[in-house]
Amino acid sequence: MLNKAILMGRLTRDPDMRYTNDQIPVASFTLAVDRGYAKQGEERQTDFIPITAWRNTAEFVSRNFTKGQLVAVTGRIQVRNFQDKEGNNRTATSVVADEVFFAEPKRNNGSAPASNAFGGGNYSAPADDGFMSVDTADDLPF
Repeated sequence: MLNKAILMGRLTRDPDMRYTNDQIPVASFTLAVDRGYAKQGEERQTDFIPITAWRNTAEFVSRNFTKGQLVAVTGRIQVRNFQDKEGNNRTATSVVADEVFFAEPKRNNGSAPASNAFGGGNYSAPADDGFMSVDTADDLPF
């Protein structure tokens, strides 16, 4: 069976870092992810997806990400059933992060992020990025 989630969105707040009773780090945050479509004449809708990261990933997220930052997450969808304080049955769905990546260049002194391929604008990778340059479609090996 396969349970794989791949998301890119902006953090709605700074990650919340906690520790379990066994001192295992866990970070929680929410991603605002735009839907890939919009009805004609309407604005694109946004989903707010709860994310949980554990151990080293939690510490990485807590140290490196802040509200508003564009991040990419891979992980799995988890559904929990529970009873609330009034005894009503509830369901909570979230993504348990396996990996969390930077999806935009680092911000400078708290200013707005530089634009890049994910958010539009003129981001260019370093010259020696490990990729071969291809000039025309005739150069493709397939």
